[in-house]
Amino acid sequence: MGHHVIKMPDIGEGIAEVELITWKVEVGGPVAEDQVVAEVMTDKAMVEIPSPVSGTVVSLGGTPGQMMAVGSELIRLEVDGAGNASAASAPAAATPAEPVAAPKAAAPAAAPAAAAESAPAATPAKAAAASAPACAAKQDARGAVTNGVLNAGEAPLASPAVRRRAWDLGIELRYVPATGPGGRILQADLDAYAAAGGKAQPVGGSAGGSSYARRTGEQQVPIIGLRRKIAQKMQQSWTTIPHITYVEEIDVTEVEALRAKLNERWAKERGKLTLLPLLARAVVLAARDFPQMNARFDDQANIVTRYEGVQLGIATQSEVGLSVPVVAHAESLDLWQTATAIARLANAVRVGKATREELSGSTITISSLGAVGGVVSTPIINHPEVAIVGVNRIIERPMFREGQVVARKLMNLSSSFDHRIVDGMDAAEFVQAIRTRLETPALLFVE
Repeated sequence: MGHHVIKMPDIGEGIAEVELITWKVEVGGPVAEDQVVAEVMTDKAMVEIPSPVSGTVVSLGGTPGQMMAVGSELIRLEVDGAGNASAASAPAAATPAEPVAAPKAAAPAAAPAAAAESAPAATPAKAAAASAPACAAKQDARGAVTNGVLNAGEAPLASPAVRRRAWDLGIELRYVPATGPGGRILQADLDAYAAAGGKAQPVGGSAGGSSYARRTGEQQVPIIGLRRKIAQKMQQSWTTIPHITYVEEIDVTEVEALRAKLNERWAKERGKLTLLPLLARAVVLAARDFPQMNARFDDQANIVTRYEGVQLGIATQSEVGLSVPVVAHAESLDLWQTATAIARLANAVRVGKATREELSGSTITISSLGAVGGVVSTPIINHPEVAIVGVNRIIERPMFREGQVVARKLMNLSSSFDHRIVDGMDAAEFVQAIRTRLETPALLFVE
């Protein structure tokens, strides 16, 4: 038997270090050839690291949230044959007996977990009895300490009788540490939780008392991976760019009617259209009249680069955060091609499969929250771009048209601009050019 060391690979494009996001294996566990052992984050995209060999995990070279240099030891495997490293060469900090030191930024979350690992094993009964109202600490797959509180979307497991008794006691089950099979909450768990101070007044309690349970749990969430990149990007954009936001109301009645007719005629053959491809077309055409909007500003070299081709960023939400995939050369696509590209990129982002190339190089961005878009927003520019078009929700309201009150579908565009590069008048005229094309949708098809 020998040892095989998998080092952090060179992902390319001059990247010197990456952030370790999550392990897909654990010490002592088996690894198959080509199995993904870890996920890392570059400055743009999530990358999966596969194992070139089969073996058993001896040690892991870092903790989630840690920045790791290209070429550093990622994981050490025990393999058949000689391997590529000797057992004696393993660094002391990477041995199974030693917990890997957490990065400074993740120290608050990692410290409780490390303490729990070093403590003697306790029986479920003792663990429950020792639980404070904040609940016993637990750690999720990325190292976040949740103090026993279930994550969003997780439902506590309990019998109807336990649920009824918890209701009578005014206890929220998601705060109760479970000791039953498969994480089921037992009657004894309720007793232990109440005895430790978690008991509240029964619902409809005594006069002058509260009817609701007191909440004392806390959650420490390390800011790592995509969320860290988002935080850095937003701070850079907000502190570097003097924003000006311009809001205009758009009557989208006609373009919505056109969209309905196009879907009625072509949906089965070409797919259904949303408003977004039509808006993208309006932005592309308006950018031809206002080339200073389809640009990137290098504020170190003081150079603005204007582009003839529109690399259209589409702000897209996923479970792990906001990304901006890019519809390449949107000016060359028709409505259905644009819709297909947007749908494909959005799906790639949501399943974590968007490539670095698909997340790079946008020259102007559209940000839409759909039906929850609100009445007005103040979108933050995607640095180093100089403009972003924010889409708010559509509301049907009465309007005066030719002296008559009629129902119209109205939508605000909330657009932000880099005031160092874009003057207020130019910003207003650019948005008006978009408005004109949406309110007279035949213009969307005129070059």
